[in-house]
Amino acid sequence: MLERIAHVALEVGRILSQNGASVRITDEGARMIAAGLGVEVLGTRTGYASFEITVGTGRNTITRMIQVGPHGVNHRLDFAVRQLAVRASAGGMTPEEIESELARLQRETPRHPPWLVAVATGAACAAFGRLLGADWPAFLPMLAAAGIGQGLRHLLIGRRLNVFVIAAIVGCVAATLGGLGARLAGSATIELAMMASILLLVPGVPSTNAQTDIMDGYPTMGSARAVWVIMIMVFAVTGLWIAEFLLRIHP
Repeated sequence: MLERIAHVALEVGRILSQNGASVRITDEGARMIAAGLGVEVLGTRTGYASFEITVGTGRNTITRMIQVGPHGVNHRLDFAVRQLAVRASAGGMTPEEIESELARLQRETPRHPPWLVAVATGAACAAFGRLLGADWPAFLPMLAAAGIGQGLRHLLIGRRLNVFVIAAIVGCVAATLGGLGARLAGSATIELAMMASILLLVPGVPSTNAQTDIMDGYPTMGSARAVWVIMIMVFAVTGLWIAEFLLRIHP
């Protein structure tokens, strides 16, 4: 029974960690599952690529670890799993029922269609461009470039390409399209248009989680997330620099 309970608690922790939850939320979710199933959590360890838990009852204890896959952001699934953990913590559910519900949530939790995400991303980047000082002629080029960049990112992620390489490719393509479009539209803020077109690559949730984890007393995980954020930005800026070279723009 401890084996089953440890496994389902690990699954909850893994899903939360992969979908944008901080270490504190991941740890709490796993603990609530274990408490609802009648055992005590003696310890957890959340790493960037693994999650470990020790559960026990009486003199019997067991420690198990699970691999954590690529980190992303899916708030719908994140909050659905949190709600499941709250329900399970009240008792009355078996490990098999929780596992079945987890599988259902991963299978049926709706996602926005890719085209809608691309359009919304383009609109957001164009709006930020205007806030940063880009002129109106650059607005539609920024919207189109960022939207195309988001669509390309979605395609490349589906092909399981390295996330840092994706950041460089999308940064180059989006910045080139944004700069070229702004130039053709007669914009006087071409460089701003190029920068705004790659704002979709800024990892907002991981950045926030890195700070939260460090402040919550998990410096190892927070530091790992911070390094990941820095690497993403380095590759994104590399793509921007290549785009500036292609368009013969010298800051």
